[in-house]
Amino acid sequence: MKQHVGVGMVGYKFMGKAHSHAYRDLPMFFPKSLRPAMKLICGRDAAGVAQAADQFGWEGYVTDWRELLARDDIDVLDINAPSDVHKEIALAGASAGKHLFCEKPLALTLDDAREMLQAAEAAGVKHMVGFNYRFAPAVRLAKKLVEEGRLGQIYHFRAFFLQDWIVDPEFPLVWRLQKEIAGSGAHGDLGAHLVDLAHYLIGGMTEVIGMSETFIKERPLPSEMAGLSAKGSKDAPKGSVTVDDATLFMSRFANGALGSFEATRYASGHRCTNSFEINGSKGSVKFDFERMNELQVFFTEDADDVQGFRRVLATDPAHAYMDAWWPAGHTIGYEHTIIHEVVELMQALEENRQPVPNFEDGVRCQEVLEAVERSVAERRWVRVDEV
Repeated sequence: MKQHVGVGMVGYKFMGKAHSHAYRDLPMFFPKSLRPAMKLICGRDAAGVAQAADQFGWEGYVTDWRELLARDDIDVLDINAPSDVHKEIALAGASAGKHLFCEKPLALTLDDAREMLQAAEAAGVKHMVGFNYRFAPAVRLAKKLVEEGRLGQIYHFRAFFLQDWIVDPEFPLVWRLQKEIAGSGAHGDLGAHLVDLAHYLIGGMTEVIGMSETFIKERPLPSEMAGLSAKGSKDAPKGSVTVDDATLFMSRFANGALGSFEATRYASGHRCTNSFEINGSKGSVKFDFERMNELQVFFTEDADDVQGFRRVLATDPAHAYMDAWWPAGHTIGYEHTIIHEVVELMQALEENRQPVPNFEDGVRCQEVLEAVERSVAERRWVRVDEV
């Protein structure tokens, strides 16, 4: 197999920069991996995408994503544009024989996500979904402890993803607050990560019950948007917020464990508190992405006089991916989770297997998200296999 994998990318803002950084840094730290070749980046605004191409290190840029499909030197189609275009681009990419790397949530609806999975499987292409938090070494350690039975029988999984970037009621109506573009609000944006972590660490869920709220119903229309930031005037015309600001739900897992989940953009003081705790018969673990290099670990078999949560710094070579980085104790950051994602994608291409997580995981996540939405609307427990 060739040593370089041609990449064409749709999207150039927050996640576009994160993915570009990963493609550029991977060869330096994972030299035995296949190397991404950054061919073309695509965006609708010619001036903006031209600047991004130059800044991020792409060979060229286009304003129509269809041009990526016609290029024989592009093997992977990276889709990190807003959620409303994921399906169309992925279906066309699969039809053109391109491998697919798509950000989450996979699509606006479960039906669309299932169609994307079916198209990728029918075309025989590799497909990956961007659940990057799986790739933090401390999360990998939590997975290892669960798999090896060192936490015993799992009783509880509780998780919350707390942000505060739209607490100001005058913050503009960005696309993430519009259902027709984003699909859902905190539930699909933040909650999707929690659901995927639960699937990864604990397993499938059988039923859910939830509630949600939109606290600010109208916001000023933006004059400029970039990633999670925006500009606008409080005197600007207002538009309706059509997604949830916060969603909470409970779940039952197939293995008997109980789960609780909270996703909100209205937790003042929390910039990116993506946290989970697992309780088992032999121990517990706690993780908080704001301290992403650490895992808090407790074992019931420790002697009584030294029992308590211990801080494990997951930076030694004993931990996943860390032998590629710095000396023990030297921490890594958010961008490294994206690099590790791309490592998995490149390894899967080299080994001719599906990367993990893939579109199947995206569909499983969307099943839970949609079951919660139905529960909120109908005010009842909903089985995941109902949707």
